[in-house]
Amino acid sequence: MSSLLRETFAKCKAEGRSALVTFITAGYPTIEDTVPILLGMQAGGVDIIELGIPFSDPIADGPTIQVANVVALNNGINVTKCLDLVKQARAAGVTVPIILMGYYNPILIYGEQRILEDSKAAGANGFIVVDLPPEEAVKFRGYCTLHQLSYVPLVAPSTTNERLQTLAGIADSFIYVVSRMGSTGATGTISTAIPELLARIRSVTGDIPLAVGFGVSTREHFLTFGATADGVVIGSNIITLLGESAAGTRGTTAEAYVKSILGDGQQPGRVASEKYVPGEATAPLKDVISTYSSRFGDFGGQYVPEALHSCLSELERGFEAAVADPAFWAEFRGLYQYIGRPSSLHRAERLSEYCGGAQIWLKREDLNHTGSHKINNALAQVLLAKRLGKKKIIAETGAGQHGVATATACAKFGLECTVFMGEEDVRRQALNVFRMKLLGASVVPVTNGTRTLRDATSEAFRVWVSHLDTTHYVVGSAIGPHPYPILVRTFQSVIGQETREQFLKETGKLPDCVMACVGGGSNSTGMFSPFEKDLSVRLVGVEAGGDGLDTERHSATLTVGKPGVLHGVKTYILQDSDGQVHDTHSVSAGLDYPGVGPELAFWKATGRADFMAATDANALEGFKLLSQLEGIIPALESSHAVYGAVQIAKTMRKDQTLIINVSGRGDKDVQNVAEILPRLGPEIGWDLRFDAKRTK
Repeated sequence: MSSLLRETFAKCKAEGRSALVTFITAGYPTIEDTVPILLGMQAGGVDIIELGIPFSDPIADGPTIQVANVVALNNGINVTKCLDLVKQARAAGVTVPIILMGYYNPILIYGEQRILEDSKAAGANGFIVVDLPPEEAVKFRGYCTLHQLSYVPLVAPSTTNERLQTLAGIADSFIYVVSRMGSTGATGTISTAIPELLARIRSVTGDIPLAVGFGVSTREHFLTFGATADGVVIGSNIITLLGESAAGTRGTTAEAYVKSILGDGQQPGRVASEKYVPGEATAPLKDVISTYSSRFGDFGGQYVPEALHSCLSELERGFEAAVADPAFWAEFRGLYQYIGRPSSLHRAERLSEYCGGAQIWLKREDLNHTGSHKINNALAQVLLAKRLGKKKIIAETGAGQHGVATATACAKFGLECTVFMGEEDVRRQALNVFRMKLLGASVVPVTNGTRTLRDATSEAFRVWVSHLDTTHYVVGSAIGPHPYPILVRTFQSVIGQETREQFLKETGKLPDCVMACVGGGSNSTGMFSPFEKDLSVRLVGVEAGGDGLDTERHSATLTVGKPGVLHGVKTYILQDSDGQVHDTHSVSAGLDYPGVGPELAFWKATGRADFMAATDANALEGFKLLSQLEGIIPALESSHAVYGAVQIAKTMRKDQTLIINVSGRGDKDVQNVAEILPRLGPEIGWDLRFDAKRTK
């Protein structure tokens, strides 16, 4: 099968022209349109077709292909149906090579060996996996070879020469060259640096054909790229035209477009590139021995588009240099007074009495400047960004606390700040949105998908990859590709370190149990990690149970999720049987995320930490209890931990101790609680409507 791809490029080379490679999303605009579109492309003269396997969270793709994915998934497309479409196309007379292109998670969930066996049987010729790192790609390419399928690696302008050598070693037909940094999409302009980019790549990869894509939409682009490239890839513009065309005409639309690109078949001969001589800016980087592993057992890694790898490598080196530098820690600890550290640790006497079991203690991260634990990580990452020479900061936020903390850090150090926030969370957390704007930040409402934290995170990654030279992405939780999980945990571990020292000083012993709420994992990993080796201390995380685990409206990733890949990391995620990420729900915007940090996933897998879920009504009960028994209004996120702690404390002896990390204060949630109490209040016997008969 892979030989057909090699033969195609050889044929085009013999004819003195570049190959035309087109992309469409399987099942878009409808499943029934796909085979006619493939036939139309072939009739128009296309050389190779990429058939996209839709994914719910395509972080490398721009709005056009995002929409196509959503439409296709809503049409009921899945991997099985994609392969069936290939089989139907072959039966209908499509003979040009077909490459399946997609993200790793649907492939992982379907089964790597199984998908390759079924793809060969269907008549596919190879695979492009957008977010598969080289070490995983080597294994996957081996599987492809066994099934006589091609594996096509992607390279980007930022790909180092060392990585080029690795990627060239697994390319058996051609290499897909991403022409520019950023997400997919027709731009109307093309880079003038393509000849130099291709010359650099060829200086490492040799005679392997190079196909260039991203931003190509016109015949002029095709001719310009084709002057130096072996192939030219066009995708987003085709998707747009197909979406605008009428039902029943999409095959002819595809044919007409391909013919418009190829013209009369005459193409200027390829121009031989001058031999590339590496300069200082593109010289190979020396191998760096990492201080921290990118993996927590089977979890972690860097499952990201190729364009992000160099920036992640820069961030990793910068982070490791910073944490090894006493001056960095001195500067960070010099901000403790600004933060309000150390935060207090004290016994919750009335809450303990209410439970009648363990003595409950509270770690008061809610008393920090900006009202939560988020300020620890935000300030540290902004200091790191300054060391890296970045002048612009972007962040994602759900409940808004991370956005406020990042905006605060940027205001203090004079950096430009943009915060991405799901449109639904903007509505739920209007107070924090206003606080961010007061601090000088721009807040961008994200309207994709569920319009919550998950979609804000995806959009932040897309924007970051387009502005890597000037921008640092301050990830707010212990999620994402390495080094973010270890970086965020390191900066948040001040919580657990203080707690451990304070409790030992106060009681002369370690606590029996430590608890925290769990969304992505910043406050829980920060609290748990200093106790990880203290096996006498039980670690318990409380997730968002939403409307209940027997419904689809929850965010209990560790409780009911399965291993998969989301936002660059292998961890537990909420997904369906096709590897598409579930929509989530929680009364607390900060826990409304379908994934979790890989370290927490590792602790679950090894049994080092236990996890439970609290429903929305349970969280309101925790909110009420801490407010009315201790005079502390907690964030709805922290309220989940309060409820879970009450349940566990009741099962413990009175001489035992339990610590709750109160990760944030509830000012931001008061209006939200007032809105949902009429619906959920009766479940817990709580009515705050104001009249003469109701005062509690």
